[in-house]
Amino acid sequence: MIETHDAKEMIFGIIQHDPLFAVIRDTPLEEVLYRDPYLSDISEKKYYSTAEVSSWFDITERKLRYYIKPFELYIFDDTKVNSKTTTAIRLNLPAILKLRMILLLKDEHRVNGLKLLLGMDEYGRFIDQQLAATTDIAPSNELANKVDMLGNVLQQMMQTGLFNLEQEDESGTLQIALNKDFLTQNMLVQASESNNQIIEIQKETNKLKYENERLQKQITELKEVNAKDVVIKVRERFIENEIASALRTEALQQFSTQKKSGFFAKYFRSSQIELEKEQFVEDYISKHLTNRLEVALIEYYE
Repeated sequence: MIETHDAKEMIFGIIQHDPLFAVIRDTPLEEVLYRDPYLSDISEKKYYSTAEVSSWFDITERKLRYYIKPFELYIFDDTKVNSKTTTAIRLNLPAILKLRMILLLKDEHRVNGLKLLLGMDEYGRFIDQQLAATTDIAPSNELANKVDMLGNVLQQMMQTGLFNLEQEDESGTLQIALNKDFLTQNMLVQASESNNQIIEIQKETNKLKYENERLQKQITELKEVNAKDVVIKVRERFIENEIASALRTEALQQFSTQKKSGFFAKYFRSSQIELEKEQFVEDYISKHLTNRLEVALIEYYE
């Protein structure tokens, strides 16, 4: 039985260099791996049947064997005793953890995708082992590191969503293909966002155009009002000058009538008479200008 507080540390120690764990790590699946209920009942030193293991993972024994078959070399490579016989398959904790990671990733990557991540060929054999058997150019550890690195690169490529693993119908070879559906969807999203931006710009442009037209109209109206005001003021001043001129004429006539005198009197008193005349005219205009102007303006506007 594994203590709960020790499970995470122990599991990590077993699978920390596993290529499938590199895929699961830092995802919600990592916590699932640490918190599986079966861990509280399992012993590190015992081996368990497929029937027991399938009950822990809530799948049929037949389906469990289906996922063991393609990955036997991967699942049992750490087993120090012969855990696989002709009659039964028995799994220890490391094998169960590897099988559990296969089951957690099977829906996303399928069997062929998992083989690619593990560096296995279509027959379930490790590619680095085949290379090591046919060439002495590079040590097996170096090839294993390269395979792990390529697996990690492939995983990162797949996580972008831009690529899919596809199998050719004739040869069965796995190929990396562009995910056209994902690309089309993203292009549509980008196009939609661009259209929304264009619509917003058009709205702002129309708003500015409306404001500009409104301001132009106000300016034109102000010019027209100012022009009318100027015309009115000029006309009123003209009328005022006409009335003032007429009043001046009337005042001079009345002054001449009221101040009749002889030639010598006019000659010797000319300066005094001019002063009196100007004062008389000024008083006369001041007295009658307002009334006359009001009457004239009323007649003009009627």
